[in-house]
Amino acid sequence: MARERKFVKEKMQRVQLKEFLQRETERAGFGGADIKRTPMGTRITLYTERPALVIGRKGKRISELTEQIKQKFNFDNPQIEVQEVERPELNAQIMAEKLASSLEKGWYFRRAGHSTVRDIIDAGAKGCQIILSGKLTGPRHRVEKFQDGHIKYCGEEKKKWIDEGFAQAKLKLGVIGVTVKIMDPDAVLPDEIEIIPPEPETEEEQEEADEEEGEKDEETDEEEKDKQDESEPEKEVEEMDIEDTEEEEEDG
Repeated sequence: MARERKFVKEKMQRVQLKEFLQRETERAGFGGADIKRTPMGTRITLYTERPALVIGRKGKRISELTEQIKQKFNFDNPQIEVQEVERPELNAQIMAEKLASSLEKGWYFRRAGHSTVRDIIDAGAKGCQIILSGKLTGPRHRVEKFQDGHIKYCGEEKKKWIDEGFAQAKLKLGVIGVTVKIMDPDAVLPDEIEIIPPEPETEEEQEEADEEEGEKDEETDEEEKDKQDESEPEKEVEEMDIEDTEEEEEDG
């Protein structure tokens, strides 16, 4: 049980670290974090929409963030690497944060949902699904879904090609959960078949193919001649039989 507890503790620590980074880099557009242990320490790759806000002037902000992580989570020599998200519209976490921010600013949930789906699909995604859950318009809880394109719900394709993000919008009526799922534009599904055209033949291959076709034509001609030769004697025998019958009738 000691080993299992260790794994659970490390997993909880990683989740808490991601939540901490999400709060600290909210203005920069948090797009996810990748945490790996290396012999030199703990490497944290932070994906943001605006890396300059995370790094700060002369690296002051990122140094403070590294020191806070070291003190709160007891990581050995944490190293933070900041990477810019080239296409924010295809990052599910960034789009979930933007949608939650729009709801907090007073956007009607249908308008915000359809607008977000349109932006994601226009960016090239193969599919998108947005789920809003909470007190959207009245005192009762409800769930609204906005979807376009193709979305996988299970299997290896979901793990490989679906990016999922979650955020919360805090309104007067209560908290609204925002879930965004995006299918990668480069996703290759099992039912997609690509037909590869044949390669152009070289001159030698073309000559060989012509020779084979010529040989086949000669064989077919010979077979037709043999069939004609076999049919001609039968016709002669029939003609002779007809002449004999005519002579017998005349003698009679």
